[in-house]
Amino acid sequence: MKKHLALLLFFAFAAGAGPLAGKRVASFALPDAQGRYHDVLDYRGKLLLIDIMRTDCPHCIPFAKTLERVKSRYGDRIHILSIVNPPDNQQTVANFVARHKVSYPILFDFGQAVAAMLNITPQNPTIKLPTLLVVDANGIIREDLFYDDTLKNIFDGDGLFRILDRLLAEQGAKK
Repeated sequence: MKKHLALLLFFAFAAGAGPLAGKRVASFALPDAQGRYHDVLDYRGKLLLIDIMRTDCPHCIPFAKTLERVKSRYGDRIHILSIVNPPDNQQTVANFVARHKVSYPILFDFGQAVAAMLNITPQNPTIKLPTLLVVDANGIIREDLFYDDTLKNIFDGDGLFRILDRLLAEQGAKK
């Protein structure tokens, strides 16, 4: 029994399930650089990656390349939204998009949406970047991950593909 419990705990932590996993993603509608609003509710029924980033974050650059690989590999089976907060602005985002050939939407927030999603409070004021929320077709956060050396393979390797393949297989099995 102890062996099974240890194995279960290992897989829970290995998958990166954080404190938000199992909770519904906070609702938001945020604009992109063209002024088009993206409402999280429009993505129900789809697997959604929400990337919280900054254009000057050193780990966000390789993660943008990983997200482009996700888009190329999975097409419209997985949707990606990145969210920035000040001091990022239209110019810093435009430069980031051009420099790193980003093709998924980057949305602008002034802290409210990110604060709601990540449960940011005066007691918990920190945002670690990049942060990734993997949201299933029902709007439930399945993985909440932030960059650290133990998760490097997810953010700039192939680790994210294993998570996505598993979730897509689960989604297909439910149909």
